[in-house]
Amino acid sequence: MFGMGFTEILIIAVIAILFLGPDKLPSTMVEVAKFFRSVKKTIVTVKDSLEEELNVADIKEEALAYKKELLSASGELKRVTDVSQIGASLTNLSDDFLDDEIESKTKKEKKEPVKPEKVTFEKKSTKIEKEDAADV
Repeated sequence: MFGMGFTEILIIAVIAILFLGPDKLPSTMVEVAKFFRSVKKTIVTVKDSLEEELNVADIKEEALAYKKELLSASGELKRVTDVSQIGASLTNLSDDFLDDEIESKTKKEKKEPVKPEKVTFEKKSTKIEKEDAADV
């Protein structure tokens, strides 16, 4: 206890008996025990309050991390939904891209015109019908 061995505690007890005498020694021992009990309770309460404060600090840290995430997400959302920025990005498209679209449209227009099909109400024979007719 407190880094003292049995012999040191025994020497302190003998000195206490000599100085206090047998009448005051029991009451003094009770007072010393109360003192050590109160010190122990104080240490436990300080330890509990420190643990509680550390837990609160962890919770604050977590809350700040969530706040930082939310702020970055809201900034990203604002950036994505900003109409003026979208318009600026559309005007920055390269002319090559626009030229490619114009060329593809002109190629489609240059294709041969579609020939109209002749519409008749005759039944077209399919391969299956031809095979059936060959079997009979």
